[in-house]
Amino acid sequence: MKMRAWRRGTKEMDLILGPYADAHLPKMPLDELEIFDQILHTNDQDLLPMVLGQTPTPAAFAALMAKIATHARVRLMPGAKLQV
Repeated sequence: MKMRAWRRGTKEMDLILGPYADAHLPKMPLDELEIFDQILHTNDQDLLPMVLGQTPTPAAFAALMAKIATHARVRLMPGAKLQV
């Protein structure tokens, strides 16, 4: 799963999903692992707009996508004010 998170179709999603997997996969509960697997099977061209908040996220993985997006923002834009 970690390799699939780092070896995406786009560099942007590599840099979003890879570090999240590194930080959270070892302690992720089974239900979140199943959702993360669904996310990994989703096309990057569909995922990136979800992470950026440009398109709606399917309810099945909205909570985990919010965590992934927050992790990416904190990591890539330190000091930025997050809107929740």
